[in-house]
Amino acid sequence: MCGISGVWSKNTCIDVGRFNAMRDTLLHRGPDAAGTWMNTYKNIALGHRRLSLIDLSSRANQPLTGADNRVTITVNGEIYNFNELRQELKSNGYIFTTQSDSEVLIYGWLHWKTELPKQLKGMFAFAIWDDLEKTLFIARDRFGIKPLYYHIDSNEFIFASELKSLINWNPALKELNLSRVADYFTYRYIPAPYSVFNNILKLPA
Repeated sequence: MCGISGVWSKNTCIDVGRFNAMRDTLLHRGPDAAGTWMNTYKNIALGHRRLSLIDLSSRANQPLTGADNRVTITVNGEIYNFNELRQELKSNGYIFTTQSDSEVLIYGWLHWKTELPKQLKGMFAFAIWDDLEKTLFIARDRFGIKPLYYHIDSNEFIFASELKSLINWNPALKELNLSRVADYFTYRYIPAPYSVFNNILKLPA
């Protein structure tokens, strides 16, 4: 279990201290390492709290950026078929620098783009920033095992593995949706894309 977070601000530079505080609300999900990546203009930040499982070296710490600095990822979960995907991607000329299962997402994005999740077997939630195309892509596994919440408005897009990270970034988001509270007590869960808060959504599986 790891924790991921991110902010894309339209008009302002991101304060790294504020962002790291948001990231570190997920300390319990990833006590082994912490990382923050920001783009040149400092209006996009990706964060990661790591629980080391496969490649235990620091080379596999996240956010992880590809060799050409085009693609940066932050990933929570495990890709079960990463060895198979790794071999396919290597046969297409991609060069890997870690043994991490997460690295297949960097070159998998370059190879398959938005079709990438269809290639994956596992439980995962991830974000991919493509600096060439200026796109941010987020996805969850098809069963929705790994959580991912987000908020979007005219000024920014924020996401995280847990609700409290978004609340840490913007306390004004802590506004209960009483209909969703009723859903929880009726169904014992809140159906996607809703969450218990009015202005925070859950990415569907």
